[in-house]
Amino acid sequence: MAEGDTILRAARRLERALGGRALAVRALGGRGRAAGVERLDGRRLEQVEARGKHLLLRFDGLVLHSHLGMSGAWHVYRRGAAWRKPTGAAWATLSGEESEAVQFGGPTLRVLSESQLRRDPTLSRLGPDVLAPDFDPAAAAERLRASPDRELGEALLDQRLLAGIGNIFKSEACFAARTDPWRRLGELTDEELRATLEAARRLMLESVAKGRPPVAVYRRADRPCPACGTSLAARGQGDANRRTYWCLRCQAGARRAK
Repeated sequence: MAEGDTILRAARRLERALGGRALAVRALGGRGRAAGVERLDGRRLEQVEARGKHLLLRFDGLVLHSHLGMSGAWHVYRRGAAWRKPTGAAWATLSGEESEAVQFGGPTLRVLSESQLRRDPTLSRLGPDVLAPDFDPAAAAERLRASPDRELGEALLDQRLLAGIGNIFKSEACFAARTDPWRRLGELTDEELRATLEAARRLMLESVAKGRPPVAVYRRADRPCPACGTSLAARGQGDANRRTYWCLRCQAGARRAK
């Protein structure tokens, strides 16, 4: 699933290519028409905002809301350039004089008014965005503490507590901060929680800048830990059974997980 770094990178790319311009907006296929994207045709793209794993494109009082899920994508091309995916996979195009954006797949594509956006139950309940300019690790750590019985790795994925972190950066942030993803939030010190959140933000911003996530443990089960050489471990965590990767030696206390 696209994490906050992917969404922020897409937002910046769309803003550079199309921001401030009146756009020709076209629906492709039934999904694009069902989303109502043609209501945006001829409107000016005023702002592109990344909010956790959600992308919000603002057009003169209307908002195009996109969530990419596991398989969705936004591509930006020079006008007339060949697409890297088939036309049949596209749901919508946003075209300026020189560039165009093409949206492919994902679970959510819809047009909302600003008032609908403010009342939306999913977006209004999002926790603080780990990549927001005003992100406060101490305040976010305090928010996590409201669920003391939850395991750290599972809690980091709850978008109502903290927006933007997915399975890659759940594992990578815990490893970078040397925190145990299996410990309960109530067992962790303020310093451990803040260090984990600061590591998540730092690694995700690095991914935004470089175009790829820095990987030390994710999907590297049974390979040597890059810090100590111990074989890395992995198993499912939480109700969704999302796979967590960690080092039994470096992440103190992780060896207690059974």
